[in-house]
Amino acid sequence: MNILQGITTTGGILLVGSGILMVCNNPGPKDYEHYATESLVVYLKEEVCPKAPANLGPFLQSYCKTLVDTGRLQIKHIIADTTTRQNFLVFSIYETTLTLPSPAPTYQFQTLGVMKEFYTYQAQQQ
Repeated sequence: MNILQGITTTGGILLVGSGILMVCNNPGPKDYEHYATESLVVYLKEEVCPKAPANLGPFLQSYCKTLVDTGRLQIKHIIADTTTRQNFLVFSIYETTLTLPSPAPTYQFQTLGVMKEFYTYQAQQQ
């Protein structure tokens, strides 16, 4: 019976310790803003800039990445203003809705934050 109690006690201590570790490492809103800004900047540079319409002039295509870098702070503010967080102590769910000027579509992202890491599990164009 003592061995079973020892195993149960050790398992309980490990479970509580893991929970405390997860609570302490639940990423906050500033961490998410940094993650989302960097992810969006990379996406814009790699996917949007190369496809910039040529009919808008060569300026846009040749300076697109510079314009994205220049707007990085504004991108961070937009993400901060359009994100809601559901905090479950051991993890958080972040929902961001980016509404762009017409005729561009609206995008919605859902991201899980756990142990100082982020996992975007849904990205939809609406």
